[in-house]
Amino acid sequence: MALDKNIAVLIGGVGGAKLASGLVEAVPPERLTFIVNTGDDFWHLGLKICPDIDTLMYTLSCLVNPELGWGIADDTTAALDSLARHYQVEPWFRLGDQDLATHILRTHWLRRGRSLTAVTTCLAERLGLRTAILPMSDDEVPTMVNTIERGELGFQEYFVKYAWSPVIRSIRHQGCEKARLSQPAQAALTEADIVLIAPSNPWLSLAPILAIPGLRDLLTRLTAPVVAVTPIIAGDAVKGPTAKIMRELGLQVSARAVARFYGGLIDGFVDDRRNEPFEIEGLRTIQLNTLMNNQADKVALARALLDWIVRWAR
Repeated sequence: MALDKNIAVLIGGVGGAKLASGLVEAVPPERLTFIVNTGDDFWHLGLKICPDIDTLMYTLSCLVNPELGWGIADDTTAALDSLARHYQVEPWFRLGDQDLATHILRTHWLRRGRSLTAVTTCLAERLGLRTAILPMSDDEVPTMVNTIERGELGFQEYFVKYAWSPVIRSIRHQGCEKARLSQPAQAALTEADIVLIAPSNPWLSLAPILAIPGLRDLLTRLTAPVVAVTPIIAGDAVKGPTAKIMRELGLQVSARAVARFYGGLIDGFVDDRRNEPFEIEGLRTIQLNTLMNNQADKVALARALLDWIVRWAR
């Protein structure tokens, strides 16, 4: 097992959080660093919302709503219900009352001049987490979705308000040309023995991370193996709009297309055993059970993929 390896994970969304839940049982927490997508982040009702960071924190601290995969279990929405009832504010982005505590404290600390990296570290520590959770950048890099029906939308409008129903023309990462990879994230990648790309949505959760200037060059220079995990199983996504987006962008909905999306950035690719096997020159592949229906599945996948990487990367 890879228990003595430093592992950095590029991650976002519910699929990424599932794998993270398995990794923390397979690897000592001080050996793990999660570099999280912040393209989903936005300001809402005066609060800084970081959905992917929060989903990961809630998952690893066992607070997450197990049915949704995000939010806090058994949360209530009295505050938003009151906004709608008394002030006619449309509560299109649902924030639970306990979840609001995270956003209020985050916003308070940001307003006092702390970086998003420092704030995230403080929040994670207060939730009892020993694993490093780092935003991809302290700069704001909002994902903007250009759609046929509604023009350009902020990510959360596209994803939540309109339930990812508009057809996508293109996606851009606003301000990415001026953004910088955070120093702790850069150090984690440089010092990693293994870099994983989680089974997150490649276009919505991982492309924003890869859009940070210098990150692609850094990954290609690493001597550590870089390995991605498929988000496509049996011709579809387990959850969310990955397959829909691939079709709208003119791509075949397949693990092979995902592997080609990462191109020369990856040395290995973990495919699902339900998929049609494929070969790409220079790319190592393995087929495992990547469908994570329960905690045992998550841990089994984490251990199997790490064991596979260690065996060929020696």
